[in-house]
Amino acid sequence: MNIAENNTFELLEDYIGYITVVKSYSPKTVYEYRLDLTLFFRFLKIRYGLVPADTELDKIDISDVDADFIKRIRIEDIQHFAKYLATEREHVIHSKTLKGNSSRALSRRLSCIKSFFKYLTAKRHIIDENPSADLDLPKHKKSLPVHLTVNDSVKLLESIDGTFKERDYAIITLFLNCGMRLSELVAIDISDIKDDTIVITGKGNKQRTAYLNEACLNALNDYYPKRQELAASAKKPHDRALFLSRLSRRISPKTVQWIVKNYIEKAGLDTSKYSVHKLRHTAATLMYQYGNVDLRTLQTLLGHEQLSTTEIYTHVREESLKSAVEKNPLAGVKKKQTNVK
Repeated sequence: MNIAENNTFELLEDYIGYITVVKSYSPKTVYEYRLDLTLFFRFLKIRYGLVPADTELDKIDISDVDADFIKRIRIEDIQHFAKYLATEREHVIHSKTLKGNSSRALSRRLSCIKSFFKYLTAKRHIIDENPSADLDLPKHKKSLPVHLTVNDSVKLLESIDGTFKERDYAIITLFLNCGMRLSELVAIDISDIKDDTIVITGKGNKQRTAYLNEACLNALNDYYPKRQELAASAKKPHDRALFLSRLSRRISPKTVQWIVKNYIEKAGLDTSKYSVHKLRHTAATLMYQYGNVDLRTLQTLLGHEQLSTTEIYTHVREESLKSAVEKNPLAGVKKKQTNVK
C-alpha cells in the first residue's frame, strides 16, 4: 500500500515493519493498526494546538512527528483520545471512514496504542517510561458465539450437490470438524495431509497439527479424484493446493464464502446469521459440548494465542445447561396452595 509522505513518519514505519515481519500480523491487522495510529497522532496535533482546531483530520500532516514529539505524550493525552473515540461516530483516515465507537472497537484501538508504546519502550528504547502502561482498556461483554445445531449441520451437509459437490462437501466437512479459519483452509496444500493428520498454518504463520476423523477422511478421499480431473484440465497445473477452483487455481476466500452462503441458503438456514466463521464456532462448540474437550486442548485445536479467547465456549456450555434445566417438563410445576381455615 502506497502511503503519502504526510500520512506517516519514520518511527511509525519502523513499528509497522516490526509487526509485519517479526510479529507476523496479518495484512488486515497491520492496515488497521496503521489507521489507528495515524488517527491518534493527528488527534494529538490538534490537542497540542499545532494545527487549527477546525482542520480536517485527513488533511493533517504527521510527517514531522519525531522522538521529541512522542516523549511529550502522557496518559492524559491517550485518555482524551479515548474520550474522542467514544463520542465521535466517524473518523476519516487515508480516505477511509472509520466507524464504530463500541467498547470492542475502542478496546482494539487502544490496544494498538499500548502495543506501539511498548515497542518504543522495550524494543527501541526511544522513551524511558511507557505513558500507556497504566491505561485501562474498556470492558466489553463477550457475546456467545453463533453456531449451528447438530441437526442444522447435517442439513447443511445434505444440501450439497452439483458439479463440484465432492470438493464443496470436503470443504464444509473440514470446517465443521476441524474448526479452521477461512484463511487456513484455502492455504492447505496436498503435502500438508499425512495419513490422518493435517498441518494447519494459522495467524502469524504458526503451524499446528490437527487430526482428521472418519468423516474428513471419507470426504477427502471422495474429492481426490475430482481434484485430479481439475488439475489435469489446467494449462498450468497447480499441484500444491488442496482445494482448486473451476479454473484449476487455488480456491479463493471469496469463492469459499460464496459456496458456504449458497448451501446455507439451500439448507433453509438464515444467511444473515450463519457464515464461514460460524462454521468454525460450530466445530468448537460441538467439540466442547459433546467431546468432553478441556479448554487447553480446544485452544490448541483452534489455534488461539490466548486462553481467554477460548473461554467463550464455557459460556455456551453454561447456557446449554441452563436451557436443559429450564426445559425440564417439571420446570413449570408449582406447589398447590392449601386453604387454611
